[in-house]
Amino acid sequence: MWMIYTVTGLGIALALVALYLLSCIRILNEYQRGVIFRLGRAMPNPKGPGLIMVFSPVDNMVRVDLRTITRVIEPQDIITRDNVSVRVNAVLYFRVVDPMRSVLEVADFLFATSQVALTTLRSTLGQAELDDLLTERDKVNHRLQEIIDGHTEPWGVKVSVVEVKDVDLPEPMKRSMARQAEAERERRAKVINAEGEFQAADKLRQAAQIMTPYPMAMQMRYLQALADVASDENSTIIFPLPLELLGPFMRNGRDGASAATVTNGRPEDVSFGVKDSSQSERAAGAGATPATVAGNGR
Repeated sequence: MWMIYTVTGLGIALALVALYLLSCIRILNEYQRGVIFRLGRAMPNPKGPGLIMVFSPVDNMVRVDLRTITRVIEPQDIITRDNVSVRVNAVLYFRVVDPMRSVLEVADFLFATSQVALTTLRSTLGQAELDDLLTERDKVNHRLQEIIDGHTEPWGVKVSVVEVKDVDLPEPMKRSMARQAEAERERRAKVINAEGEFQAADKLRQAAQIMTPYPMAMQMRYLQALADVASDENSTIIFPLPLELLGPFMRNGRDGASAATVTNGRPEDVSFGVKDSSQSERAAGAGATPATVAGNGR
């Protein structure tokens, strides 16, 4: 009878041991590691992946995920260096590279990393100007990544990417930037128009230098312009008049004006109008004196 009790007891003990061993089995995925604490002391190396044994209550295991974690940094009201108030939010990408330090050096590496990113975002963007924040986004992201990674490196956390997600500007600032962009576009249009005029004037100068020795080239240009105008359906008729035909008339006009201006070597007034009354009276008196003397002599 006692043998039956002994076998039963052994069976129960073996069943309990088997149940205990089964309860100690842990399975870790490929992206997981387990930090084992045995009697409160951390084991030298993390366990996993695969099947491991955790002998509780002697051992205690903390699972650590090695995959990249994405956290959205809450929107922050920031005043830039040029005193512009903006609202900025960002996205943080990080992962654990050392499971032992991520558990031993910080209580909650997820919360700690998020808070470091939040404070760094406010302090770093507060030192940048608005133009740099809008146009030099890559440099700003790289600087944020370097600063946050420097804080989280002792925790065994590697910050891979920090991206500024959105920048909300006040409405007056948006209108001011729109006016600035419009003025810049107008300036570029005027510069391009001026460059076009300069190039056109230079080409016209070169064309004039080429056609100057050949008068017939100008006549051919007149005829070509007439053909271009006549090709359109309009009622305007243009007759090209060579400037050489007006040359003799212009020379004769200049010679006549010169001859009328100079008489007996002295310039005269060629303007039409009434002469001075005193000069008219003196001239009349001088002409009447000889007639009077001749009458008295008879």
